[in-house]
Amino acid sequence: MENIPLKIKKRGDDGYRFISVRIKESTLAEIDKVATESNYSRNELINLILEHGINNIEIE
Repeated sequence: MENIPLKIKKRGDDGYRFISVRIKESTLAEIDKVATESNYSRNELINLILEHGINNIEIE
């Protein structure tokens, strides 16, 4: 049997970074509600919301 190495990337090399954010409890509750209804994880949903927001922001 051939010994095939397990190749892994260093944590953080996937383009994502860990951050800490303060968020209102009511906002978090709404995010959790939508996450449950849409079958997305909280993290996936927050990333989708942030990506949409940053791509659609207008600064006046």
